[in-house]
Amino acid sequence: QARLVESGGGLVQAGGSLRLSCAASGRTFGGYAMGWFRQAPGKEREFVAGISWSGHNTDYADSVKGRFTISRDNAKNTVYLQMDSLKAEDTAGYYCAARADSYFSRFKEDYAHWGQGTQVTVSS
Repeated sequence: QARLVESGGGLVQAGGSLRLSCAASGRTFGGYAMGWFRQAPGKEREFVAGISWSGHNTDYADSVKGRFTISRDNAKNTVYLQMDSLKAEDTAGYYCAARADSYFSRFKEDYAHWGQGTQVTVSS
């Protein structure tokens, strides 16, 4: 059974950094684009960053552009989200997702596989 497992969340002060990881297991996600989404209490799940299968194409939500970096290591079946200059408004559950397409999407409905999420809390 295909699984995506996120790790690396935690509590950090504003201005700090965290690196999230998303490891795929149970099957290969060869050819799949990957995305990171986040969901704060009472809010919709929103797109944060996406990366194509090759890793050559990436995109970010305006709210994180210049602060977050998505990357992937296909040999390790792992996707990363480096988060710098964190703000209190970045506090949310962070979820990685896999899309059966070589190119990512900003729409959560386009992703069939999801991890269980990891909590990021930024104190101001």
